[in-house]
Amino acid sequence: MLSNVPLFTGLSEEDLRTIEAHSVPRNYRKNTVIIEKGDESASLYVIVSGKVKVYVADDQGKEIVLNIQGAGAHLGELALLGDSRRTASVMTLEDAKFLVITKQSFLACLSKHPSIALNLIRALVGRVRDLTNNVSSLALQDVYGRVASTLMQHATEQDGKMITDKLTQQDIANLVGSSREMVSRIFKDLKAGGYISVEGRRITITRKLPAHW
Repeated sequence: MLSNVPLFTGLSEEDLRTIEAHSVPRNYRKNTVIIEKGDESASLYVIVSGKVKVYVADDQGKEIVLNIQGAGAHLGELALLGDSRRTASVMTLEDAKFLVITKQSFLACLSKHPSIALNLIRALVGRVRDLTNNVSSLALQDVYGRVASTLMQHATEQDGKMITDKLTQQDIANLVGSSREMVSRIFKDLKAGGYISVEGRRITITRKLPAHW
């Protein structure tokens, strides 16, 4: 499993076995909060299977989704490196499996293997870039523009078609900082225009999305 995690790219099988020996497998049901903003940091989480959302919420329950992560992603490294409390919450979107690596083992790996630190820097640069793009989108685009950008961001080519991950309209609303009702209206028009089709929780982009709604 760890050989497929970008964070540990370049490590020998022996090193990977050592890391795995210091990790604990854990299973969580759908809609379980595994990390809560403000918690003390103690472990790094590696997603084996399933998906999670990384989010922040206020006391009134208003929520902004910062990211959606799947198998191979890692969570919680910022708090470990900075000796700070968790900066965001993480909830499973489906039943999920994790490898949990203790802070002591993770920091020992960093000191022994500089390549892990380089991989971590690359991952963090990618996250900063994504967050910058998200902030720019929230500030400069209207709701439709943010929805269209989100659909493209979460879509991959499958059999010649662009198909998203499993996303509900509420997931998209949380990602773009809008209401589900607004997203529903946009989806209705896009489906009527033949731009998208929806099967279950996957959205197929059938032709180039219009520049404006």
